[in-house]
Amino acid sequence: MFSTFQTLYWPRLKRNRMALCGAAIVAGMFFLAILAPLVGKDPAAIDIAHRLSPPSWEAWLGTDDLGRDVLSRILYGARISLLVGFVAVGIATLIGIVIGALAGYYGRWIDSLLMRLVDIMLCFPTFFLILAVIAFLDPSIWNIMIIIGLTGWMGVARLVRAEFLSLRERDFVLAATALGASDLRIIFRHILPNALSPVLVSATLGVAGAILTESALSFLGIGVQPPTPSWRNMLLAGKQTLGSAWWLSAFPGFAILITVLGYNLLGEGLRDALDPRLGDS
Repeated sequence: MFSTFQTLYWPRLKRNRMALCGAAIVAGMFFLAILAPLVGKDPAAIDIAHRLSPPSWEAWLGTDDLGRDVLSRILYGARISLLVGFVAVGIATLIGIVIGALAGYYGRWIDSLLMRLVDIMLCFPTFFLILAVIAFLDPSIWNIMIIIGLTGWMGVARLVRAEFLSLRERDFVLAATALGASDLRIIFRHILPNALSPVLVSATLGVAGAILTESALSFLGIGVQPPTPSWRNMLLAGKQTLGSAWWLSAFPGFAILITVLGYNLLGEGLRDALDPRLGDS
């Protein structure tokens, strides 16, 4: 599969400069999050003597109302945002693949039943459904990730179902059936690897959506709880001093903007590269 990507899809992807820019942003955020203990300071270290200090050589992005280094908190907040994005999308993708595969492969009443479940889930506004669930649970980071994942699988299920409906009548599937392969082997060994291209694109774009959802929840005070540093918690704290300490809101907001933009650019580039209808044009 890697060799196929390298020979068929990589030439298309590398011609898309915006996709490469998005990949560079995503990779940069990963490295900054991993190297946060080496690059930044203790994000919880309080220094009242230097509270609300503007950007300077001592604190490149300034300090907050408790004297904590804003740059260090942004770096550690990247860990939270990326963790939420990947775990939530991982849960949603896994559920969507299973439901979409079963619906697309077996068809008939199984397809009808599972697609009606998808329709029912789509009837609920996702954000308000998340708020309703969180009202009964503690607003911890793990609960946030699980809830976002459990309410975001419907699009993946539809994509996988459509791919399975197209692939299950192909010759290689009929040959595997004639050789006596089990349904699970046909689904996961023969059909699923050929249906993952749109899922990969959806997952990449879904990370950006999960980050925005977590940010919105944290801004409402029901997401990641202080003193754990997260970008939206920093925005919420900076709202009180927006007129006098602009850096408390500007830099976390820019971090969210550039991260979401990076994933969106990468997702669009992957979609163009993996779409066979575009050919080599």
